[in-house]
Amino acid sequence: MDADDEYRTPFYQRFGFRPSMHSWPAITEPTPSVTVDLGPIFASGHPQFAAGADAVNSLTLLALVRVLEPGTSLIVLDWQHQTYRFWPHRFACQPNPQWPTDVFPNGDYYTFLTEDMSNGTFGHPWEQTLCVFGEPLVSTLVPVLTSWLPIKRTSR
Repeated sequence: MDADDEYRTPFYQRFGFRPSMHSWPAITEPTPSVTVDLGPIFASGHPQFAAGADAVNSLTLLALVRVLEPGTSLIVLDWQHQTYRFWPHRFACQPNPQWPTDVFPNGDYYTFLTEDMSNGTFGHPWEQTLCVFGEPLVSTLVPVLTSWLPIKRTSR
């Protein structure tokens, strides 16, 4: 079994993933979760769009570093690409880090999740949302994102 099968199949089953450009949400959002509306960023022009997307990525990295133990990796599911591991603490220490896959869903479904799938993010490019799920990620990341972006849905 390759890494794609090892993590995609359980993710699809656990979250009921159903890709669609028109029917939302694309997953059964777990409890607790908060889905943040990224529409204001998508509606802004460049360079505001780039700044907003970078802010979402940076704030998520900060939250991940705060809530995860050093050495903890995440599974990254980029819908049409290879699954891989992401180490937030290592990434944060790089001089000019370039995200292999953004948290901000700019063109595809992007999922960052702990190996037990209890915490993570699910980005939906067509709904223009980011679902943040699991404690303590919800209590750490959601307040900073919703200080400038609206909430679309909450499951607590």
